[in-house]
Amino acid sequence: MMRHLMQLAFDWLDGKAAPEPTTLPAQGQRCVVLSGQAVHYRFERSKRRSIGFMVGSEGLTVRAPRWTSLAEVESALLEKSHWILKQLHAAQERKTHSAKAVIAWQNGANLNYLGEPFTLHLGAMLTSIDEAQKRIWVALPQTASELQVQDAVQAAIGRAALLLFEVRLNHYAPKLGVHWTKLRLSNAGGRWGSATSEGVIRLNWRLMHYRLPVIDYVVVHELSHLRHMNHSPLFWSAVASILPNYVELKKELS
Repeated sequence: MMRHLMQLAFDWLDGKAAPEPTTLPAQGQRCVVLSGQAVHYRFERSKRRSIGFMVGSEGLTVRAPRWTSLAEVESALLEKSHWILKQLHAAQERKTHSAKAVIAWQNGANLNYLGEPFTLHLGAMLTSIDEAQKRIWVALPQTASELQVQDAVQAAIGRAALLLFEVRLNHYAPKLGVHWTKLRLSNAGGRWGSATSEGVIRLNWRLMHYRLPVIDYVVVHELSHLRHMNHSPLFWSAVASILPNYVELKKELS
């Protein structure tokens, strides 16, 4: 009876009259009520062994094994409702903060690079990042549009990110006893990284705005997922074995 009532509630939220099958579709948008709040989420099937939740600027994503039933997903959502709502609130705050931290993409503008303020200088022969002088040289004329400057600077930071992230992954992977296979840059607004069971690591290029210890936290976080594809106590123990102060570093990303 309880399962039937919960199914009716989901049908009402989705605007459906007919009951759904007990097995969720491969992917799609759904809605659930958590603590009186309607929460929309994207559901996806994956090779995971358990139900997983990820919250970013785009909202909540739920991934589950192919054999997972609707009742199991509903139960997991209700059980994790406090964590989900907390993370959604934090993601919204980050999005709002990011919107306020607008960079004037022009000559003389400042932006954070590896945790320190760097100055943009247009008119250079080659776009490059000078860490010694804390300058980003941009091979564009003073008359270039802000969009042109932004694209050039972000491309330079992206190239630097690939090099640095690979070095940090190779540094920490042996310490955790894991092996990563591919590195890809991410552009997700509120998600700093991800890892797949095949060893593919995605890291947000915007991490380059933060100091190196914070970058290392995200690197270690994603590498630890190659041992534990969840956020269980064993996962956090793996992170803490490399970075005992990970809680403080994590806060800097909020």
